[in-house]
This record gives sequence, C-alpha cells and structure tokens, in this order.
Amino acid sequence: MDLLPDPAPLATRLQNTLLRYHSIADSEWRIARKTKDAVVWRKPSEEFSGYLYKAQGVVEDVTNRIVDHIRPGPYRLDWDSLMTTMDIVEMFEENCCVMRYTTAGQLWNIIAPREFVDFSYTTSYEDGLLSCGISLNYGEVRPNFVRGFNHPCGWFCVPLKDCPSHSLLTGYIQTELRGMLPQSAVDTAMASTLANFYSDLKKALKS
Repeated sequence: MDLLPDPAPLATRLQNTLLRYHSIADSEWRIARKTKDAVVWRKPSEEFSGYLYKAQGVVEDVTNRIVDHIRPGPYRLDWDSLMTTMDIVEMFEENCCVMRYTTAGQLWNIIAPREFVDFSYTTSYEDGLLSCGISLNYGEVRPNFVRGFNHPCGWFCVPLKDCPSHSLLTGYIQTELRGMLPQSAVDTAMASTLANFYSDLKKALKS
C-alpha cells in the first residue's frame, strides 16, 4: 500500500498530461458512440493496453455549476447513476483531495462492482475550469469489490464564446477495470457510460 502523495507535484504532472491529451489532433481519434447529448471517440492509451476515450458535448449551464456537479462533493453522488458511494479520504485544499468511491455492476453484472481511490484536482483553464484525477494504490480493497484504476483523466469545461450561459464539456477517460473481463465488454461499457454521463448530468442541472 502506497502512502498518500505530495499533492503539488502530482497536480502539476496531472494537469500537464491532460493539456497534452487536449491537444491531440482530431485525426488520431476514432468515433465510438454518438448520441444527441455527446460524441465519444477513442484511441489506444499510452498508459495501458486499453483505450483513452474522449467525450464532448454542449451543456446548457454555466461552467462553475457544471464542474461543481462533476468534481468530488455533495452533488456527484445524487445524479451519477454509476456511482454508489463516495467518501473524501483526505482534503489537501478546497480544490484538491483524495476520494474513495464505488461503482455499480454493468452489462448485467458481467462487470462486477468496482472500487477506486482517486486523487482529484480542479484548476482554472482558459475562461473555464479543468477537473482532473488519477487513481492511487492506497488503502485496503473493500470485500466484494474489484479495485479499478483510473489512468490520468479529466474534464475541461469552458463557456461557449457566443453563448456564455452554455458550456463545452470535454472529458478524457482511461479506466482500467481490472479483473477477468473481455475487452469488448469493457469497450461497450465505457462508450455507453460516457454518453449516459452527459444525459444524466443535464437532467441533474435542470432539476
């Protein structure tokens, strides 16, 4: 079991990684799913044998409110249908913490419930915000859960220039679910989970 990291260098490294993902050329991405709320692309991950996913959609709300619903805090558990529990393990600063959370089983429980321990960091980006995270090997795994691992991931949220009351939300996710899983099941679950994330978020913001 690792000790908790020094947050400042980890936050800087994580932010730089996400900025690099955000500059990847469109031609490198392959479309994985398209709904009325979002488009999901993927490309091979540099971190593990799975995929780095990119999701993007316009959300009809202001940047700060959207990010408050995404980052660790009181809102996320209320609306995210995949997340079943969430606890803040360590609070470094208002925008920087370690959280432990669990997710529900997926695909008729082919993918069993998972547990993650993530470092989370939120900072300014252009006229909006970036909320990013990475998993840590920390703490004992709860019984009946498989410990998953999030490689560098995050959400860029910026106001639309011609309509500042709406925001462009772009996410980069690369989750290693671990356990004995067929890769095709993982890929199906990831693309649909990201598309559903947008529709669930939009419903929550309207309520």
